[in-house]
Formats: sequence, structure tokens, C-alpha cells
Amino acid sequence: MDTNCCEVLEAAGLKVLRPGTQAYAIREESYFSVAAQLEPHCIVQPTDTAQAAQAIITLKTLTTCNWAIRGGGHMTWAGASNIHDGVTLDLGLINQTEYVHEKKIAKIGAGSRWGEVYRALEPYDVTVPGGRTSTVGVAGFLTGGGNNFYSSMVGLGCDNVINFEVVLASGDIVNANKENNSDLYKALKGGSCNFGVVTRVDMQVIEARNLWGGQVIYPLSTTEDHIAAYVNWVDNIPSYVQGSAVTFWAYSPAAGDIVVSSALHDTTGTVRAPAYKEFLSIAPQISDTLRTDSHLNMTVELEEPLGYRQVWITLTGKNDARFIRKAVEAQSSFIESWKASQDADFLNYITFQAMPTVLFEQSIARGGNVLGMDREKGNAILFQMQHMVRNADQEAEARHRLIAMRMALKDYAKDIGTDVEWEYLGYADESQNPLATYGRENVAFLRDVATKYDPESVFQLRVPGGFKISRLE
Repeated sequence: MDTNCCEVLEAAGLKVLRPGTQAYAIREESYFSVAAQLEPHCIVQPTDTAQAAQAIITLKTLTTCNWAIRGGGHMTWAGASNIHDGVTLDLGLINQTEYVHEKKIAKIGAGSRWGEVYRALEPYDVTVPGGRTSTVGVAGFLTGGGNNFYSSMVGLGCDNVINFEVVLASGDIVNANKENNSDLYKALKGGSCNFGVVTRVDMQVIEARNLWGGQVIYPLSTTEDHIAAYVNWVDNIPSYVQGSAVTFWAYSPAAGDIVVSSALHDTTGTVRAPAYKEFLSIAPQISDTLRTDSHLNMTVELEEPLGYRQVWITLTGKNDARFIRKAVEAQSSFIESWKASQDADFLNYITFQAMPTVLFEQSIARGGNVLGMDREKGNAILFQMQHMVRNADQEAEARHRLIAMRMALKDYAKDIGTDVEWEYLGYADESQNPLATYGRENVAFLRDVATKYDPESVFQLRVPGGFKISRLE
């Protein structure tokens, strides 16, 4: 093992954070999930693209150390964007956002978090279709797809990137767009960290002032009404693509029970548009935060508690009430089993998000991506469960149980004909294999692009974290 890599990086004039220092501790503690907080030999923080290239060349040619790539640090599982025996290449200082008014483009540093981006763009009355939680990182969100408030209107976040600036394993800095390196451009729209280090993204902006929306909380007894409302919402999206609705079933010890929450957001700012009538008619309601507010503040509201080890799993099904109902039942059983055998200090959320065909059509219209959802002929729903615990033993037990629960739901969906192959990389656990769900042609394309731009397989062998194309069968 080469533990001299930190000295080599320092000798190259790069900013290096060492264990035992306050700066190192702050960066490690800033990962969203405690499970992702590891102990790299050191953290190297480039301040611009040139320094990122220098760090990559130094690590590649002068050390045998492996490394990890960190953007916002929001992936939940250990090793996705951090490393224990090696170096973490932390892009957190590459976080500037520049608005180019004449081109209606935002140039965004890949180490930014979405809250920083929205704050920078607010004075210009524009925004971009980024994360719905302000602390989500830019690069990981976009290279994994990027569901957003505006998805039905403009497609996923990745579909609105017009250029990626990328440092290749060779140290070369290239731009990937429709005209230059177009194969890399497409591969980065869903292909994750298999080709190089993204240091900047240029996105088409959306003219936007305030949104209308917030969260409405209901008792668990309204479950059937919500299932019906969500299925109808998904089917009716083409008649109102400006809207967004995500329904949660959430458990916390403080509440003592599961509650249902509808996160409703209208990108036009229209107050109580008719499209939301079915949700807003459900009674009783416990509380709501519905108001007119900025894109930034809407994403701040959706922040989640820190200090937990997060275990996430995901799968996708056709827009069918049976699929939602079965998942809600599975959550209830999971929580009761957990309460009977484990520490009471835990949180559990499940969410349902629309993946309508109109969204896939927007992706195609903007040049396509590699996710493969355009294969689907009907509307779909993205399901996610988040289980949050305090210690490593509980995390391991939760993962074991969640994997079994996910497979049971998958088998049920297959049995009733509602299964959708595709999995959303941004919500997937380390036990999942989302790249393999993109379809045979896209997987072959990703392999070809990885081989072309990284012929030595540096990002497969020396950057072991994340979902790797080389690990597919």
C-alpha cells in the first residue's frame, strides 16, 4: 500500500487535508450519510479544473494509491464518493456558478450543491432543473439522471446539460457536447463516474420567479385516497406538465405512526391549480406549508435529518395502484418488525415519483441519454425506501432486510405484470446494479465510450467507488 500519496500531492503544490486536522474532520462530517464518512489517507481539494487535472495525473503516474471522486457527497453508501485506503479527490472548492445572460446558460462548478446554484441564479429570475433538496451535489445528480420539479416539462436534469467539462485519465481537459465528443456527452447523461472527472456543467436555464407549493400532511387512514390520487396524477401529467407531485409515507418516533405527505410544486407559481385538486380534496389534513416561494426555499424545505446512517433501495413499476399498495404494506410490515427487534431511534420514508412517458419524450427531444427509459411504452412510478439508523450494526441489518423486501416487491411486480427493469442510480444501494438496467444497447455503448476515453481503465481500477461499467456481466 502506498501511503506516500499525500506527500506527493503536497509536493505538487495541491491543497491536501490530513487526518487529525479540523479541516479534514469538517469535510468528512459533511457527507450526507454517516455511512459515507470514511477515513481516506488524505483529501485533496483542487480549486479549479487545471488543479483537478494535476491531481489526477499525480495520483495516476506518481503513486499506486486508489482514489474516490467527491462532488456534493450525497450518495448514501460507503465508498460511493469516499475511500478508506486511498485519497478522496474533493471537488467542493470548484463551486462557482456563472450566468451567461446572452446565451441563457448557467456555468456551474461540479462541486457545487444545488442550493448554491439556485441562490446564484435567483437575482436573474432564472433557475435550472436541478435537485429538489438543496444539499444534493451537482455532478452526481446530473451524471445519474436527475429527476426535478420541472421534469415533465423539460426532461431530467442531465437532458438540460449542453456541455460537460471533463478531465480524462490522461489529464486532458475536454468539452463534451453535441458537436464535440458527442459520444462522451451522451454517456455522461446517466453513465456516472466511468469516464473522467466532470469539473463543470453548462445548463440551459429556465425563466422562473416563484413557485407555488409545499407539503400537505395527512393521517395514515387516507392511504387509499392517496393511492388513487397518485395513479390519476401520473396519467394526467400530459395535460399539466408544469406540475410536480411526490407522495411520501413517513415514520418517525416523534410522530409515533406513519403519516402521508404530498409534496406539491407548481413551477408556474399558479396557486392551487386544478391539477392538484384530488390531493387537496383528501381529508382530514394535519398541516400544510403551501405558499408562494422561491425555488431555493422549496428545496431547503425538503432537507432531510442529518446524523443517520442512510440505507436506500429503489425499484420502478408501471403506474398501477396495486404496485403502490403493496409497497405501502411492505413498509408497514418492515417498520413493525424493526420496532420489535431494534433500537427505536430510526426514521423510515418511502416515496413515489412519476416517470411518465412525456418525460422520456423530453429526453429524446434533447438529444437522448443512456438511461433507457425510452424503452417503456407506458407511464411508470419510481419507488424508493430510505431507512435511517444510528450505528453500523443496524445499518448492516437494515440492508439485509431491505434487500429481501426489495426482491419480494420485484417478484410481486413481475407476477402481476407491472415490473419495469430500470433502476434510478441516484437512489440505488450498493447491492443494486442500476447500470445493467439501462438496456443491452446502452450498456454496450457505455463500455465502448469508457474504453475510448479511458483505455487504461483508470476509472475502473484506480477509482473503485460507485457503479462501474466493468462490473457488469
